[in-house]
Amino acid sequence: MDGGSRHGSRGHAQSGPRGTAARRADSRAPGHGDAVSPTRPAVPLPDPDRLTRLLEPVVHAMGMDLEGIRVTAAGRRRLLRVVVDADGGVSLDDIALASRELSARLDGAAEMGELPYTLEVSSPGVDRPLTEPRHWRRAVGRLVVVPLAGERSSRAGNGPAQAEGRIASTSARGVILDCDGDLREFAYAELGPGRVQVEFGHLENGADEDDDEYGAEED
Repeated sequence: MDGGSRHGSRGHAQSGPRGTAARRADSRAPGHGDAVSPTRPAVPLPDPDRLTRLLEPVVHAMGMDLEGIRVTAAGRRRLLRVVVDADGGVSLDDIALASRELSARLDGAAEMGELPYTLEVSSPGVDRPLTEPRHWRRAVGRLVVVPLAGERSSRAGNGPAQAEGRIASTSARGVILDCDGDLREFAYAELGPGRVQVEFGHLENGADEDDDEYGAEED
């Protein structure tokens, strides 16, 4: 597949076999002398579970994790969003490589069907909730707010309890948060989805918070 790459906060790679786009339906009720436009059928969307089974081995072979797949209709084609991540983060070159490898796998499979589609590969942004141990591990040093579950929440009294602190360390069992100098340990079962807080005054190595999400495009 011929093409180049373009970097940005989000990116995509266009791929897939050509298909026949259906005509758009006229929303007006036909009147006397009006031509009746054919109704455009809904764009068929592939099964995300089948796509996950197809693409996850490709992502793992590159030393990354498949963090999410989402398929939506975008006009006359489908938009396939794939999110990948790894320990230490993923670079623009990693995203470009993943885009090429995933495009090749999709072109050789039947999961996307015959209609055209656009593939968008990106890394997680700072708004990605922390729900897996690897998410917490990769966010060490970040300030987070997290709802508490189980006994920790029930002891809070009225309303849901939450904790706010900087992730000091993680282990196979849980997380240690630095809450204003007080180190508090939580098991993963005690934590709901954590949210990383954007800190414009604590950017590491002069990086921009927007750089937490990368994308690459191939045509």
